[in-house]
Amino acid sequence: MDKNIEEFLLAHGDVLPIRYSYSNIKNITSNFNQKLAEGGYGSVYKGTLRSGNEVAIKILKQSKAHVQDFINEVATIRRIHHVNVVQLIGFHFEVSKQKIYVIALGMARGIEYLHRESDRQILHFDIKPHNILLDKNFTPKVFDIGLTKLYSTDHSIVPLTVARGTLGYMAPKLFYRNISGVSYKANVYSFGILLMEMACRRKIINANVEHSSQIYFPMWMYDQVNEEKSVEMEVATEERKVTKKMIIVALWCLQLDPDHRPSMSQALEMLEGDIGDLQIRLQNLFFTDTMCQLTMMKPRWS
Repeated sequence: MDKNIEEFLLAHGDVLPIRYSYSNIKNITSNFNQKLAEGGYGSVYKGTLRSGNEVAIKILKQSKAHVQDFINEVATIRRIHHVNVVQLIGFHFEVSKQKIYVIALGMARGIEYLHRESDRQILHFDIKPHNILLDKNFTPKVFDIGLTKLYSTDHSIVPLTVARGTLGYMAPKLFYRNISGVSYKANVYSFGILLMEMACRRKIINANVEHSSQIYFPMWMYDQVNEEKSVEMEVATEERKVTKKMIIVALWCLQLDPDHRPSMSQALEMLEGDIGDLQIRLQNLFFTDTMCQLTMMKPRWS
């Protein structure tokens, strides 16, 4: 059902109106506070843009017929500009959580392959969203080999002068000048950031905060798992399981001590496995200028 919409958006992405995120829609509607109408097609809510302009937001029910309705409305109304006809300002559509999970698996397999290539390991020191491309089938491709380095697998530590990356996706160890080198676990950390963002459908990095610990270890990560809060509004049970699994694996990858992070092979094994094998207990999550501690139960692969 999602595939038809995905293909439509890919084909017309350059001429479509604004694409809003789910969090945008929640803010505009004040968390869907005021319903204007409801029918067989779905519901309409009142919203207010930042400019102060009031808008109506239609949420279509999920069915094959309404998928085509969505495509027809976006394709038709985007061409209309008249003072007496409603104007389409934007739309919202998100890839299913299962599709995001499959993309995450592909990313993990790609990075894991680089780490175990023959008797050499290929370390990509700039794992970030811009360097993960998707083809027409939404198959992820690890991109940009400009910062990639080839090392023998018996080199567990790489000179720090070689390791570079993008602020927000670099492992914390890369910020300490007195550290002589880093390992492939820096890539694992970057993957954890990507995985957390994909699971929660939002960026978890704020490079403008004062303390680096706030950039890399936001408290809500802990809350989502420890208090079993829902990451999304009205998420189906099966999607909730997928989301929780991705968050748990991401937390393992984001541990401050590289020795406590899994390898990419282990992270992939956790993602592919059953969530029942991922029991996790976060006992302490301290935010200071220099330390963030995670204490977890060891999974079965350790």
